[in-house]
Amino acid sequence: MSGFARDPKYYGDRLVYEPLESKWSRYHATHCGCGQDWLTAHAIPAGFTVIPRGRTGYYGLVGPGLTEGVDETALTANALWEAVTGKPGTQTWPEQVHVTCRSPEAEAARKAENERIYGPRRERAAASKREPATAKQLKYLASLAEKVGKERFDAEFVKAVKGTDIAPRAPRERTTTASKRLTTAAARKLISALASA
Repeated sequence: MSGFARDPKYYGDRLVYEPLESKWSRYHATHCGCGQDWLTAHAIPAGFTVIPRGRTGYYGLVGPGLTEGVDETALTANALWEAVTGKPGTQTWPEQVHVTCRSPEAEAARKAENERIYGPRRERAAASKREPATAKQLKYLASLAEKVGKERFDAEFVKAVKGTDIAPRAPRERTTTASKRLTTAAARKLISALASA
């Protein structure tokens, strides 16, 4: 999301405006329509400087009227809007500055919160790669195998087990027997492929 930010790790002590590329490209296409890149054709020539945010592909902009020579309690993107669209900015509401603290304590707290939220999801995903397919999955796979035929089943089975320790279906092995060797995750993948047939 576009917005004003302070992030010592990437920008030092500078206030920057982090534009959302898709949003500003859309603004430019709608209001200018010159067919050029909004950043190189309009923002940079207007005096804005691009500050890369590491190697992530994201960046911040600094420049007059946007982050320089402005009241930080009443920040707007009007200067950038005018440069990119050629029309005066009409933003009347001030934007907040998003401050990212990268102190060791803040990073530890962020990682702990991330683990609290995403840890159980990662555990469930890992478990689904080990646990055998459920009875409901096996029953549904049997009906799908009948519906799509052995050739299609075999082709999708190979894709579903790729990168796992599960071997493809043997030539005389029944589809139901092969399905019993699947993990929950592989069965889910196979079901999705066969159901979209």
